[in-house]
Amino acid sequence: MEAALGARIGVSDEEWARIGPLLPAERGRGCRPAQDNQRYFEGRMWMARTGAQWPHLPDA
Repeated sequence: MEAALGARIGVSDEEWARIGPLLPAERGRGCRPAQDNQRYFEGRMWMARTGAQWPHLPDA
């Protein structure tokens, strides 16, 4: 399925409901507060799909 321009690419809410509880809670690191695990997970998936490095993640 192709994603429309501007649409969020990642897991659906239903998929996240199954995956999210399996991951440890984000605690934050030093000066950076805890963030949303789903956003981090989707970023890692995007990196695996594209072969891009962390600094090249799109803002969305």
